[in-house]
Amino acid sequence: MDFSVPVRVQELTRRVRQFVDAEVIPYEAAVDDHEDGIAPDALARLRAKAKSEGIFAPQLPIELGGLGLTLEEIVPVFEAAGRSTLGPLALNCSAPDEGNMHLLHMFASPEQVERYLKPLAAGETRSAFAMTEPAPGAGSDPTMLQTSAVRDGDDWVINGHKWFTSGADGAAFLIIMAITNPDVAAHKGATLFLAPIDAQGIEVLRRVPIMGGNDPGGHCEIKFHDLRLPASAILGEEGQGFALTQKRLGPARMTHCMRWTGIAQRALEIATRYATERQAFGSALSGHQSIQWMLADSATELHAGRLMIQHTTWLLVNGNDARQESSMCKVFVAESVNKVLDRAIQICGAKGISRDLPLSRWYEAARAFRIYDGASEVHRMVIARQVVKQFGGDAAR
Repeated sequence: MDFSVPVRVQELTRRVRQFVDAEVIPYEAAVDDHEDGIAPDALARLRAKAKSEGIFAPQLPIELGGLGLTLEEIVPVFEAAGRSTLGPLALNCSAPDEGNMHLLHMFASPEQVERYLKPLAAGETRSAFAMTEPAPGAGSDPTMLQTSAVRDGDDWVINGHKWFTSGADGAAFLIIMAITNPDVAAHKGATLFLAPIDAQGIEVLRRVPIMGGNDPGGHCEIKFHDLRLPASAILGEEGQGFALTQKRLGPARMTHCMRWTGIAQRALEIATRYATERQAFGSALSGHQSIQWMLADSATELHAGRLMIQHTTWLLVNGNDARQESSMCKVFVAESVNKVLDRAIQICGAKGISRDLPLSRWYEAARAFRIYDGASEVHRMVIARQVVKQFGGDAAR
């Protein structure tokens, strides 16, 4: 691995951080005033500004209006954008749209690119990925998928029940995972479909109330009632649903880690500033060993997390599926971010739990990071299986 960051990426990272600190963070004061965390007109202004400054959609190819950075190159850029939860929105590199754009760029037909990807890449629309289901359907175990798509002539008819479909309220379209062949294992019998959100048969029941504040489109519960789609709505090919989803989730786990590292870094900065300014027991808080150790542990975990992100993205870019490494990275970064935020609140004391600082809001939102894109326990299971497999191979020799 080469740990050096190209000069142009360093410069872009500097400009993104400057943009987030100067233009985006001031909007945080009003995140509780709108159900999406930011008013549409305010987001439109930020995106227009990001485009004018040449920092919009760094992850997208140039032909789609992006900057054409590789997965490795976006690591520091996404961290800088992630210093505010509104930063990735302003740059059009937030979840779930960022992962959906990546998926569509790889597998969409020319017609699907024109209809769905180009408006999404331009920041004109939003999207949602409908996979997770309430019990007894697919949650941490996606092979329990219940939503079905049945062929009817040249069409497919979809029925099912989804929830925690992030961004669905107000999205232009959904990517829906459904079982198209119940006679084979689920990982071979699922297919992805593209559907406009206003298609007859899609019912957005509600935004599921969650801890952690407001996100664009919420996290919705949806039902499909005889949703009829043409064969041209299939993304990729029939039966490729799980394979395509893995192509989306691998990089998406890394981009989640990048963005949340930005939040954790800013939390450490807030805590450090408070510790150096607040006097207690005869000195600044930063003079007390108990505080020093919290700052040191947070800085160490952030450094280790960055190295894991860099290594895993390097593996992915070089053609390795990096399943074990991405699971390790997701577990470590998700849990480290939670610990960094917890320490920052502890250092800031009563002010830390107030809304005068953003720490408590981030603390609530970060808790879900240990669940979405694979719960920590599921990733540990993946890691352990590989450890056992490797041990068996070594023992056999």
